Amino acid sequence: QLQLVESGGGLVQPGGSLRLSCTVRGQRRVGYARAGFRQAPGKEREGLSCIGPSEGLAFYKETVKGRFTTSTDNAENTAHLQMDNMKHEGPGVYYCAAGVLPGDPYCPGYVSSRHRLDYWGKGNLVHVSS
Repeated sequence: QLQLVESGGGLVQPGGSLRLSCTVRGQRRVGYARAGFRQAPGKEREGLSCIGPSEGLAFYKETVKGRFTTSTDNAENTAHLQMDNMKHEGPGVYYCAAGVLPGDPYCPGYVSSRHRLDYWGKGNLVHVSS
């Protein structure tokens, strides 16, 4: 059974940085697109980023482009989401997810939720506040 184990949440000030990590554990550990989502209290979950399984091409929601960077460390089966210049958004739960569709071009569909992601982590609380 595949598991996504997240780490790195916490409190950060506006303009600050935080790095989230997501490690795949299970029988098949590579070959997944890796996506990042955020859910604020009372709101729907929104896609933020995705990195493809083939060439490592990254796709971002427009509002985080230039501030967030996603990457993968295949040796550690881990994806990272580096979040810089964070906005004053209050609390939110950040989720990592994995998708099995082959190839990088599916990433925009994962971020927009047009394609269904197959595995989800339990989420990490991030609070951006001064």
